[in-house]
Amino acid sequence: MTSYVVQRDSRAATAEELGPLAFAGYAHFTAMQVRGGRVRGLDLHLERLRSSSVELFGRALPDERVLSELRTALAAGPDDLSLTATVYSPAGEFTATDPAATELDVLVRTGPAANGPEGPLSLAAVPHERAVPEIKHVGEIAKTYYLRQAVADGFDDAAFLDSRGRFSEATIWNLAFWDGTSVVWPEAAMLGGTAMAIVRRQLDRLGVPQLTREVTPADLPALSGAVVLNSWTPGVPVHRIADVRLPEARSFVDLLHRAYENEPLTAL
Repeated sequence: MTSYVVQRDSRAATAEELGPLAFAGYAHFTAMQVRGGRVRGLDLHLERLRSSSVELFGRALPDERVLSELRTALAAGPDDLSLTATVYSPAGEFTATDPAATELDVLVRTGPAANGPEGPLSLAAVPHERAVPEIKHVGEIAKTYYLRQAVADGFDDAAFLDSRGRFSEATIWNLAFWDGTSVVWPEAAMLGGTAMAIVRRQLDRLGVPQLTREVTPADLPALSGAVVLNSWTPGVPVHRIADVRLPEARSFVDLLHRAYENEPLTAL
């Protein structure tokens, strides 16, 4: 079995079908890590696909249709892999065509399992606000652009500052901070990641204090740690943002990993 599978309508996607999608930018997706044929936060991924579809297209695919597509793709790969499910409309982009007038399709891609970098990472602080940030949509050139700019400037990645100077998220990551007693989530417009949602609900169950408040570069020296997290990992330590050094806070990182691992794996 191969680690790479791209399917449409529960069958291998053809080059003719993939051609238009290679240049499309009006679609949304969710990404997950599959372990032993199971995933954490399946309910969150399905809810993300439903709500984003309603926002972009006015309706959503039934959960069972999505799950059927995912199961077919998983059957063609190993038990441990990365999976991305993209929902789109054949109406495409740059058109006023009513998306409700066309059917929705789902494209499923699998690849090798990923765990993310070990860190600690250094992040450049970059002024940038994502369009429609609450949706995990495709066609975001800025994320790769600012990542590469950050690396060229001697950093590992980039964190975004909104127009009010508040941290929101990083290129493909959510941000979390530690003040010594509480997990601090930045208050700003951003994509609420599935890993972030998993960690938050499990921290609640562990009784760990959590705060949501504005975090600016001026606040960094008073903080006791920072991480980035996404579907690859519930926490990679960050030891520097811009010119401010932060404690690696291994106990904070371990806490986030423990919370994440408390989330049960669900069979598709």
